[in-house]
Amino acid sequence: MSTDASGLIEGVLIKRYKRFLADVQLSSGEVITVHCPNTGAMTGCAEPGWKVWLSRSDSKTRKYPHTWELVETDTGMACIHSARANKLVKEAFAVGRIPGFSDYPEIRTEVKYGEGSRADLVLEGDPGKVFVEVKSVTLCPAGGQGLFPDAVSDRGRKHLRELRNVLAPDTRAVMFFCALHEGVDHVSAAGEIDPRYRDTLAEVVAAGVEVLAWGAKISPEEMRVERPLGFSVDPL
Repeated sequence: MSTDASGLIEGVLIKRYKRFLADVQLSSGEVITVHCPNTGAMTGCAEPGWKVWLSRSDSKTRKYPHTWELVETDTGMACIHSARANKLVKEAFAVGRIPGFSDYPEIRTEVKYGEGSRADLVLEGDPGKVFVEVKSVTLCPAGGQGLFPDAVSDRGRKHLRELRNVLAPDTRAVMFFCALHEGVDHVSAAGEIDPRYRDTLAEVVAAGVEVLAWGAKISPEEMRVERPLGFSVDPL
């Protein structure tokens, strides 16, 4: 499943457990255990009885060949496979959908930088480089307000500090919040969940790290980054 989400298998969520597993009932009535590719709390995205969509791998080495991809929540479709955000954002930059980056035509992924980190994307061009960290946002408690993170994230704080540290006259740094939940209209830090992440985000923004928030179209047929969203460090 890339930006083309066709070929997914529909089912109903029974429960998520042990972080990486979920039981799903297929339309045939069969109940299968599937891989859950999301390490977060998944608050508001894992209610028993909700409709979900799965992809299937033909790998012979996988214990659970199916992967949970999408869920239809009370407030909109969401993609719980957080790693999908990186590919969607890369595609959006590559086709020029994100304004302000046309001077950086080259895109590399998983680039080593900082203290043992890897930048999700590095854009390069005549002006220099742009380091981009991508975070998937699926926490949408009410009123279109998306929040990140949905659990305490020391790793997320490290990424923010790494972005601040690469800033230079020829180097930009971007924190890109990709809302993989169609109910999200505005993105902020989840200060009540992780106040240290909120404070670090405020610090790096003041230091010059740019923040972009974009929403994605999400359906069993297609996914793509398509609309800019509002951002503020604290919820409106």
